[in-house]
Amino acid sequence: MRPVNSFPLMFALGLVALAGLGLFILWMPIPKPDVLPPKQDLAQAPTTVAWTPETIDEANKGDVVRGMVLARRCEKCHGEEGFSDTGEVPNLASMDKLAFWKELEDFRTGKRNSPLMGPVAQVLTAQDEADLGAYYAMLPAIPDPQDTRVKPPAALDAKTEHMASFLVTLGDGKRGIPPCQACHGPVGNVRGAPSLATQNADYIEDQLDNFADGSRANDINVTMRTIAHALTPEERKALGAYFGGGMGSSPGAARVK
Repeated sequence: MRPVNSFPLMFALGLVALAGLGLFILWMPIPKPDVLPPKQDLAQAPTTVAWTPETIDEANKGDVVRGMVLARRCEKCHGEEGFSDTGEVPNLASMDKLAFWKELEDFRTGKRNSPLMGPVAQVLTAQDEADLGAYYAMLPAIPDPQDTRVKPPAALDAKTEHMASFLVTLGDGKRGIPPCQACHGPVGNVRGAPSLATQNADYIEDQLDNFADGSRANDINVTMRTIAHALTPEERKALGAYFGGGMGSSPGAARVK
């Protein structure tokens, strides 16, 4: 007597079971959460800039010659060579194009509040911002006879230098403070981040204070607000003096004892 092949029967029964399961899943109601996740409040977003290949390309396509012409409007405050003679006004010479473009966009959209820069940036187009960024990125940061920047302050005392160089190089892990050079580079200048190596001491201290108290809030992922809030006023002042004194142009590790 030949054995009965049960495979076709089992296969058919399997298909019927799968079909039944599929119908049950389709019929079964999908539970809805009691509370839907809130939609992101765009008004609270720190910036309208999203770094995509398109925006990076837009920020990099500036025309240096056109930027040089547009920069004539900026010279009164930021100097003919891109260096300000007022401590609270930032130097622009050698600033990274991407960082420059983002800050102008934040001024234009009101994400970075400034009664002076807001009206200036609102009349600029994205191309204007890219042109200005290309021009200022091209300017050298080394001194020359027309350099009108705020001159570096007197040499730092040993305590202040150690405090600043330690934060620049190592940070403070116990307080969740990363080293400054992790984002701004070992010599205070890296692509995509604001340059600190050639910046004025008063400007750096002011911006750290503004981040600390939340009056400046255009930092993506709340990075600078978190760090600055964890720093003491003495540390914020020391970091301003460190970079403003030109000490950020060489690796800080050389001065950590």
